Amino acid sequence: QVQLVESGGGLVQAGGSLRLSCTTSGISFSGYIMDWYRQAPGRQRELVARITVDGSRNYMDSVKGRFTISRDNNQKKVDLQMNSLKPEDTGVYYCAARYDRYVYWGQGTQVTVSS
Repeated sequence: QVQLVESGGGLVQAGGSLRLSCTTSGISFSGYIMDWYRQAPGRQRELVARITVDGSRNYMDSVKGRFTISRDNNQKKVDLQMNSLKPEDTGVYYCAARYDRYVYWGQGTQVTVSS
């Protein structure tokens, strides 16, 4: 049974930081591309950051220089360090594990940034 569980969300003031974690089970973690997505109210889910099997990282333009994605293959988890948070970063953050045509999702964690 595949499980992805996000944690670390919450309410923070603009300029603050949060660290999200996504722990996984039931997958061969080291072989999966890991993504963080977010969905703001009334908007489509968007890809925030990606880390590939070999550790390459990609970010959406609006978070470059503020967010850092990292993975720990031993602990089978992926983190998203979010600094200098802005109100527009508010949304539900989801992690996703991707391999070939298979994609698994977590249940999401709410991040709210107040101005």
